Amino acid sequence: MSQTVLKIEGMSCGMCKGKVEKALKDLSGVTGVTVDLGNKEAVITGSADRAEYVKTVEGLGFKVVG
Repeated sequence: MSQTVLKIEGMSCGMCKGKVEKALKDLSGVTGVTVDLGNKEAVITGSADRAEYVKTVEGLGFKVVG
């Protein structure tokens, strides 16, 4: 299992955090997700690839940077 950190712009509330966490947790191969609003990032543990994480987050209307 590997860890991936995504910097995410556009998250501003608990609802945003919850949407991102749920969407990422629903991906096949993901075993854990922690979203930090203060640091504007998500830490994902699992075997899915980064491109899938980015596609999922951006599909929710947020922007992955970096």
